[in-house]
Amino acid sequence: MLKKVNLSLLSFLGIFSLFAQEDKRNITVYETSESGHQLTEISSFSTSTQPSSLYINQNKHLQTISGFGGAFTEASASLLNQLGVENREKILRAYFAKKGANYSLARTHMNSCDFSLSNYSYTPVENDLNLEHFSVKEDQDDLIPMIKEAMAISEDGFRLFASPWTAAPWMKDNNSWVGGKLLPKYYDTWALFFSKYVDAYKAEGIDIWGFTVENEPHGNGNNWESMIYSPEEMTNFVQNHLGPKLEADGKGDLIILGYDQNREGLNEWVDEMYKDEASSKYFDGTAIHWYESTYDFFPKALQYAHEKAPNKYLIQTEACVDHEIPVWKNDAWYWKKEATDWGYTWREEEKKYLHPKYAPVNRYARDIIGCLNNWVDGWVDWNMVLDKQGGPNWKKNWCIAPVIVDPEKDEVYFTPLYYVMAHFSKFIRPGAKIINVLNSDPALMVAAAENPDTSISVVVFNEGKTEKSYTLELGEYKKIISIEAQAIQTVVIN
Repeated sequence: MLKKVNLSLLSFLGIFSLFAQEDKRNITVYETSESGHQLTEISSFSTSTQPSSLYINQNKHLQTISGFGGAFTEASASLLNQLGVENREKILRAYFAKKGANYSLARTHMNSCDFSLSNYSYTPVENDLNLEHFSVKEDQDDLIPMIKEAMAISEDGFRLFASPWTAAPWMKDNNSWVGGKLLPKYYDTWALFFSKYVDAYKAEGIDIWGFTVENEPHGNGNNWESMIYSPEEMTNFVQNHLGPKLEADGKGDLIILGYDQNREGLNEWVDEMYKDEASSKYFDGTAIHWYESTYDFFPKALQYAHEKAPNKYLIQTEACVDHEIPVWKNDAWYWKKEATDWGYTWREEEKKYLHPKYAPVNRYARDIIGCLNNWVDGWVDWNMVLDKQGGPNWKKNWCIAPVIVDPEKDEVYFTPLYYVMAHFSKFIRPGAKIINVLNSDPALMVAAAENPDTSISVVVFNEGKTEKSYTLELGEYKKIISIEAQAIQTVVIN
């Protein structure tokens, strides 16, 4: 009898100990929803539906996260300069402060781009082979002050990489800002350009983490600044000119990302970039955009790129709701399938299915989660701030940014897209490891990561029109959580 009592007591104590262990876990749930939540902390959950199961496999680590963020553009920077001091700081703190989205990875442009106010180059003097007249003075009024203010706000710091849209026209075979190719006789001069840029920004107090070789090397239909490369031409330039030049100048630790365009064309580029040891030597990774389709994140292409170079970066470097004028202070629009993209009206008939109408929030959430579950380690949005027209830019190429402003009235609108980005950037930090999730409900999209501080962040997206419940399982720990219809959640477990 005594033995039985003792066994029962031990069993009870074991159960008590388990619950005590469970109680030690702190769990916080943040939700953004069509109903109006904006990264709102949620503490009570409905159990009205049969819960599905999300099992977090902490023992299976995948890629290491580089970061999340957006791009510094002249368009965004010029708008900030038109706002009052209070709103300017409000926006930058929202993006870079710990209490905000805490962006950790950012992009900027070298020379002008479509979201510049005019065409310009740091090398305006023709046949200046040694770039003795190189100057970033065009960036000193708007772009550089924005970057430096963000740096001052960011407690954790962020990595900054730069992308050229084009060389100066005098270096190209068509002598134009738009289209054309870099003349081979200027390959060394163009490699020097990257090195000079690093030095010039260093003199301004800004460290550059790395580069993409060329924004959209397929071109953009000859609409704005561009410069065309084939996979072979870009690989040759990096292998024989850019990589050796940076190495010779003591800048061999700078990151070089190849490609930098849509995922549909990814396979042929990684085949060339990583075809052998010599071709891949100076490429640190691959950059991609999302504009090929409005509903597919191209998992097979992402997996293929990873398999070709499993130890190199795979970073989504640009995404936005393109060819749309922002809807002002109407959160509901961003949750509805009313947005269209560049291919909606003109794409050839057999490929129009790639461009259905979509809800901007859904596209962001689906793409980021899809990328994280297919080896992408960084995800960077496009412009941080645009005006009510979707500009300014010299080309009138209107787009939507997470933050929209009315500079004339000094008003700011944080769209739902800002909160979607924050669900990832705020809670999945650089150095985090993506971990496997066993998900019993195909209607939920889920990604999870273990942060360097050992906290675990689980992002759940419910695109459906009904509330759902799920049992979150981590080892012995279980908790039933509900998620609203049309909502994204981040669950933080400490």
